[in-house]
Amino acid sequence: MSSSTPSRYNPSWVKRGLVDAFRWDHVISTIAEDSEVRANVYKSLLLNLLSLTSIYTFDLLLLPLVRDQQKWLHRNVGWFYQGLWLFPVIGLSFYLNSSWCNIIAERTFALKHGNPYRVVMVFTSLVVSFALGHIPFAGPILGFSFLSWLDSYYLFEFVWIARGMSLSRRVRYLEERWAYYLAFGLPSAALCTLGSGLASAAIFALVFPLYIVMAMHARPVPDDPYNPVSETDVVRHPSPFIPIRLPVFALVMFLNDWIVKILSVGGGSRTRNVHRRGTSGDESVEEGERMEMQTRNATPSFNSNRSNNSRINIGRRKLD
Repeated sequence: MSSSTPSRYNPSWVKRGLVDAFRWDHVISTIAEDSEVRANVYKSLLLNLLSLTSIYTFDLLLLPLVRDQQKWLHRNVGWFYQGLWLFPVIGLSFYLNSSWCNIIAERTFALKHGNPYRVVMVFTSLVVSFALGHIPFAGPILGFSFLSWLDSYYLFEFVWIARGMSLSRRVRYLEERWAYYLAFGLPSAALCTLGSGLASAAIFALVFPLYIVMAMHARPVPDDPYNPVSETDVVRHPSPFIPIRLPVFALVMFLNDWIVKILSVGGGSRTRNVHRRGTSGDESVEEGERMEMQTRNATPSFNSNRSNNSRINIGRRKLD
């Protein structure tokens, strides 16, 4: 592939991602066709609107009223409001929103759940996004771009898990189609920037179930990142000037492994066994191939052990 070919294809992939991110007709048709999806989307919207209303009620009404007050009760009314109302409502909202989104995804596509390693990835992704945003000059652009990829990852995660893709395969799939997923995550990332802190998270939770439906109907491009041309065209090699795979989550994956290793050391042998099952066995593509090879290699050994045991038993019968 000539150096001009990637520059010709990347804009089309970005355009495809933006188009798929605005396919509200898929959302409307899916909600109209399935009563369970419709009920869970409505519940999610109402609960997250309650969270947003609570957040902005505090920021716009209560906080200005008590900001310059000297009395202890007035000075601490914000803490009472957040502790007794805001945080419980938001926590309940996120919990129920997660369960409702699972139901929405199950009704749209066959879904199986991920493992606890995902919790660590959510934490490290937020840390990386926050750190990138504080880099001088290029920080806002880097932070927003990473947030777009991060939103795309969690919006498409339901599809990938349903297809049986391990964590390493999911990350690789996104990184090899980085232009498309950057564009797909742009609208949701832009919506998240409208608020700050808890409001940003509540806005994402508000639109999350709707974008899941879009992700279920989307068709990411290219099909083959290493030969992104039509079947009728001549097979070409990619340009060395534009990367096929952009390591978007390299730092996140490094931090994941580092944190899990620390937890494994602190948790003892049982935690280490869980880590091996949860990350090494399930999340690594190469690990699955090694386990298959080990199974094949173990089968003759098992048969040979059986034959040896049978010979020993025959010998014992002869002695008796």
